[in-house]
Amino acid sequence: MAEFPFQLSINPLAADRQIESVTCTALLREIPGRRQIYDGLWNEEPVITKVFSHKISAGRHLRREWRGLRQLNQRQLSSAEPLFRGKTQDGQRAVVVRKIENSTTALELYLAAPDHKERMALLFLVCRELAEHHDKGVLQKDLHLGNFLIADGRVFALDVGQMRFLSGPVTKSTALSQLALLARYLRAGDKQSAHELCCEYATARKMDLTAKDETSFQKKLIAYKKATINRGLKKFLGAGKRCVQIKTDDCLAVFATDFASRKEHADFVSQIDSLMDAGGILKNGNTCYVSRINWNGRDIVIKRYNHKSFIHSLRHTIKRSRARRGWLHGHRLAMLKIATPKPLAYIENRNGMLVWQSYLVTEFVEGQKLYDFLRSKTTTDQQQTTTIDAINRILSTLAEYRITHGDMKHTNILITEDGPVLTDLDAMKVHRLRLTFQNQRRADLARLQNGMPGHLG
Repeated sequence: MAEFPFQLSINPLAADRQIESVTCTALLREIPGRRQIYDGLWNEEPVITKVFSHKISAGRHLRREWRGLRQLNQRQLSSAEPLFRGKTQDGQRAVVVRKIENSTTALELYLAAPDHKERMALLFLVCRELAEHHDKGVLQKDLHLGNFLIADGRVFALDVGQMRFLSGPVTKSTALSQLALLARYLRAGDKQSAHELCCEYATARKMDLTAKDETSFQKKLIAYKKATINRGLKKFLGAGKRCVQIKTDDCLAVFATDFASRKEHADFVSQIDSLMDAGGILKNGNTCYVSRINWNGRDIVIKRYNHKSFIHSLRHTIKRSRARRGWLHGHRLAMLKIATPKPLAYIENRNGMLVWQSYLVTEFVEGQKLYDFLRSKTTTDQQQTTTIDAINRILSTLAEYRITHGDMKHTNILITEDGPVLTDLDAMKVHRLRLTFQNQRRADLARLQNGMPGHLG
């Protein structure tokens, strides 16, 4: 990699221009083998230079980028001003645009927003810009908050090479699909905020939305959210920013990066059974063994799923270990903003190709069992109502995403100062078929409702 700053010579495609020199001062983004984006200066002006390096498609990407920039300018939509394009000395394609100064991506602002009100204000701002794009026949094929810059209250579109330019306004159906991509940043189950975003868009485009339109929008939103969650879960199965993986011939372990230092992982795996035996044993059955321990000042629970037989191990090797499923379900609920003990690690011990036994490690959550909380003399009527409303919101979100708990008894819902926490995710399922979901949901609700005051579900 070249040291910064360095000079990049570009031979413009326009015949009447001489070779231009850009001083590249920093690498902003790189997709190896495809493109690099540099911060820099041209004639003492701040610019952004995008270099396309793919051996086959670089020319096509440059043409798309230049065409997109010009189209946005012609349609009077906010975007970076295109300056020139051409070839570098080593034959790569490059485009130079005027830098939008003092700008931040909408995604960075959204993640840094202190409360829901500010996040909604940001989404409304992007929503109105999106409506103007659609009115002028511009369709962003890769719509996400990272592809919008905010500067002085204005929204600027990025990644113009991924845009389609139509001869007329975007249709209502396509617009709702795009709006659902924007709304997926909202908390799962927050139908009111999604409705408000829909109304903001309709107002900006002077468009009438029917109840059928809103239903279609909500369905698209859930579908996109599911896809986002499924992509996100893959990041919790290997090494990366979120996880550390240890793999040997007879063991596979995945740790949350904030759980333990790298040098402690192997020690934890090697002594896990002795740690459990020395801890506070919560359950010791044929199927699983559960113990609460303190590890490096952290209160945790380890659940070991015991080996029963060859057939049992074969079945859990094929359908994946219960620890792995619990690990993923914990992260799935976290993405849906449903409180559950934080997953810290899962470990699989193998015998040849078979998963012999597995372990799930989670944070310990101090709380009162739901039944005991609702029956307690110290629980006020208002606390009962608030708690039941919170559980109903959890049940509603689970229903939207066709998730059943599988063991929805009162001991598996803990009431904490922050609200209900759903525990014991061993039997949780995400259903593809509506019929199987409905049957299992009825069983969940029947078990939860049994002996409970108030209406649940």
